[in-house]
Amino acid sequence: MAGNSQRRNRRTSNKKGATVGSGGQRRKGLEGKGPTPRAEDRKGHKAYRVSNAMARQAAKRKPVARRGGKGQSEMVVGRNPVYEALRDGVPATTLYVQQFIDNDERVREALNLATGRGNINIMEAPRPELDRMTNGLNHQGLVLQVPPYEYAHPEDLAAAAFDDHDDPLIVALDGVTDPRNLGAVVRSVSAFGGHGVVVPERRAAGMTAGAWKTSAGTAARTPVARATNLTRCLEQYQKAGLTVVGLSADGDTEVHELEALSGPVVIVVGSEGKGLSRLVGETCDFLVRIPMPGGAESLNAGVAAGVVLYEAARRRRG
Repeated sequence: MAGNSQRRNRRTSNKKGATVGSGGQRRKGLEGKGPTPRAEDRKGHKAYRVSNAMARQAAKRKPVARRGGKGQSEMVVGRNPVYEALRDGVPATTLYVQQFIDNDERVREALNLATGRGNINIMEAPRPELDRMTNGLNHQGLVLQVPPYEYAHPEDLAAAAFDDHDDPLIVALDGVTDPRNLGAVVRSVSAFGGHGVVVPERRAAGMTAGAWKTSAGTAARTPVARATNLTRCLEQYQKAGLTVVGLSADGDTEVHELEALSGPVVIVVGSEGKGLSRLVGETCDFLVRIPMPGGAESLNAGVAAGVVLYEAARRRRG
């Protein structure tokens, strides 16, 4: 009897099931662990490894620099213009030389300059081909291909100055259509420590071969930016902390009286005949005039910009 009782007790004690005092732990275990994670969030999954690799590659990539767009390619034609463009450092990709050309002094000098640059292709072409390329202009057997100018972005001019712990000094041109005036302004900006020039995208001079020549090589180190809308561009400069100063014959203040020129500033120069456009003039924080005791009615853009840039540079030195 005793042996049977022990066998029954052993069977009873080995029964499976919940024991008293479990606290419902098995019930909690049945509740689950929530939704299944995405494949790219699960370590060890192929999608996780691919996602991490893509993120690492993206972190290595350098940010793309903003640009203000490109200009148009240009042809410089004629022996003297080609020689002068090469002499003055105008960027060029190819010098086309007519086959069997009369090899005079100008041709030899142009060839020597192009060869000396080391990065200009020299190609021979028959006269009919050069006539076609230049639309029948009198090329005299020499044609120089000038590549499109790579404009900066207007915001980058101020950003570069701030990065160097300088107060931005920028010139914006409103309605200036002569490339030689643009080149002269670029030269003045470079001479007086400015940070660049802004031109509108439409109805304005661009960085052509003529502008490059007038800049006397300074266009290689002074950026020119192109703005889709000059008024909005000036408003963005104001938001960045720059004072917008417009030159006007009717200005309330003479240029030497304006304290703002010692700080971050944009100098806006209008065309010689019409001056500043209405919207641009209304956007300016100050309108200043250049005193002219000699009685001249106006100055061209290059000279006017040079006068104000000198005053700004003088104040900054002081």
